[in-house]
Amino acid sequence: MFSNASSHDFKVLCDSVGEGLLIADKKGEITLVNGRCCELFGYTEEELLGQKVELLIPDKARKTHVAHRDGYNAAPKKRQMGSDMNLTGLKKDGTTFHVEISLNYSKIKDDPIAIAVITDITERVIQDQKIKELNANLEKKVEERTKEVLESQRLYSAIAKNFPNGTINVFDRALKYLFVEGLELREIGIDPNKLIGTSYLDKINQELRPQLESEFEKVFKGENRIFELEYHGEYYSINAVPLSFSDEEIDKILVVEENITTQKIVTQKREEALQKEKRLNEMKSRFVSMASHEFRTPLSTVLSSVSLIEKHLEKGNIDKTVKHTGRIRSAVAGLTEILNDFLSVEKLESNIQEAKLEMFDLKKFCHEIGEELDTITKEGQEIKVSFEGEDWMIYSDPQVMKNICYNLLSNAIKYSKEGDEIIVKVIKDHELTISVQDFGIGIPYEEQKDMFNRFFRAKNVTNIKGTGLGLNIVKKYLELLNGEITFVSVLNEGTTFTFKIPLTHE
Repeated sequence: MFSNASSHDFKVLCDSVGEGLLIADKKGEITLVNGRCCELFGYTEEELLGQKVELLIPDKARKTHVAHRDGYNAAPKKRQMGSDMNLTGLKKDGTTFHVEISLNYSKIKDDPIAIAVITDITERVIQDQKIKELNANLEKKVEERTKEVLESQRLYSAIAKNFPNGTINVFDRALKYLFVEGLELREIGIDPNKLIGTSYLDKINQELRPQLESEFEKVFKGENRIFELEYHGEYYSINAVPLSFSDEEIDKILVVEENITTQKIVTQKREEALQKEKRLNEMKSRFVSMASHEFRTPLSTVLSSVSLIEKHLEKGNIDKTVKHTGRIRSAVAGLTEILNDFLSVEKLESNIQEAKLEMFDLKKFCHEIGEELDTITKEGQEIKVSFEGEDWMIYSDPQVMKNICYNLLSNAIKYSKEGDEIIVKVIKDHELTISVQDFGIGIPYEEQKDMFNRFFRAKNVTNIKGTGLGLNIVKKYLELLNGEITFVSVLNEGTTFTFKIPLTHE
């Protein structure tokens, strides 16, 4: 690697380094260590040279380290290890100690090497743990031992310097700094000493001053105050207590200011997750109820009709079996529709379904769907279709379009009364817009936000057959065509669904 002279000089230089120094090749084999490194791990230089670096790593971390080393060799860069994690080294005698590693990358004769500077931070870790324990009880100690803390300024300062995510302050009657410390100040590059004697309010946004002045005035009157502030998406907890000696007038207050944005976000997300879980459980309960009803009714119809057909056949009444075969056919069709809904959801969720675009005549397409749906309309119901635009040849997926229109129109028929009109408007310009309007039962306002969720059915449709999947399927089919859907609905007056699809050319 080096000439004998340069190698000797390099070794002397490495041994003069106060921290442990270790060099390894890309295979993780140790090629050089200094005396301090040997001292840290309790090995001789001869025992370490040629060994894998994993020799110095506790068993539980070795496999992970090999993977990290491979990743580092693939994209080497300078970095600090251990500053934000608990790294440990393994000594020859089997004991472990806390380390911090500065990792550097270089090449010698085109061969990559990793250079690690190893520092024993065991004492620092112990001290950090002590600081964390102190911080956990800091607020309570501030309230219980305010007088003692002021008299022991040196100890107080040492603790305050390490206060996380905020600052500890002492203000006079004019709200000028008498004392201020905290990690947050140093993290943003502010020297606490330069704040002494300056006004706290001068550094506060104008919007927050009235509330702060009001709260601190109460503290100067002897009250303990805990309150929160929110500014530009950041949340702060303020804990303020008066500093008094015997019966003297309060002229100083202690203010602990903490940034609690992270805790707030976690709390909000937890609440959102709980609400989502609650809604999901409600939908599951509704689905179980719906499924048991939707499957039981047609199956019961099939069984009773089969039984009656058998009796009529025994008596030779062939003509009377026709009605019951029709009932069976209708029940099976209903079950098929339910299963098709489930299969459609499965295909869409697993991305099996893809749009198959082709040119087709939209007017003809709409008339054909209307003819199909005439067979399920209620007595006196009429579907009225109007067209606005020119050139009704469009390039899209006719099957997907059919599924969308069929779902919306069958819902309109299902949730409308006998004799009601169903109005369909088809507009073609730079995009295709189709609206389906009914004058049926409508959707309760408070439930409209959930209408496109799977298995969701509004409370006012419990006596009407359905799976709660139709609108969810419609929305996902529209996503295949880069379309979107909206609706307006008034309870007991009707609903209008409108979807739009961008038009493309072959």
